[in-house]
Amino acid sequence: MNHMEIRRPEREDQEELSRFFRIVITDTFAREGLAEMVEEIEQEIELKIKYVQSDLESNGENRYFLIALDHDKIIGTIEYGAASDLITSCTDGALKELVEIGTVFVHPDFQRNGVGNLLLNAMFRTLEKKDITEFCLDSGYTNAQKIWKKKFGAPEYLVKDYWGEGFDHMIWRVKTYHHHK
Repeated sequence: MNHMEIRRPEREDQEELSRFFRIVITDTFAREGLAEMVEEIEQEIELKIKYVQSDLESNGENRYFLIALDHDKIIGTIEYGAASDLITSCTDGALKELVEIGTVFVHPDFQRNGVGNLLLNAMFRTLEKKDITEFCLDSGYTNAQKIWKKKFGAPEYLVKDYWGEGFDHMIWRVKTYHHHK
């Protein structure tokens, strides 16, 4: 992983980011046993592409992405922005003032190599520079939930069966300075 760099996305990255989201989101749904949810997969891909456009158009004000590259190939993403409607409704507005870290995706071929951690740490440094000391994070993917539980402990909010029986939605509230390693 010594050829990896983390940087802000540029307009020229949009096409490759679209392909990246398609690969990762399709793979994520498949691992969750939800490969047949074609419409939801498309919606998720579209949403992430919109988020990137929102970053580029607002110069990082509305959404702020970092991308990880290995030999100039995009292998990971992370972003922060306003807490989503989903988080706001699941918490009765308790976290609506916080920023949300999201779109933490790592290419299937590069998972379990510490790419996600590098992206998170880079994002923590970014938030600290902007004097943001707290954020929220949510997930409905069971595999991601395991990772976040290990990292941040039990979620502050757990919505049972939100995505169907046995598929809960979890929301964490995290202070940045605690997790600086």
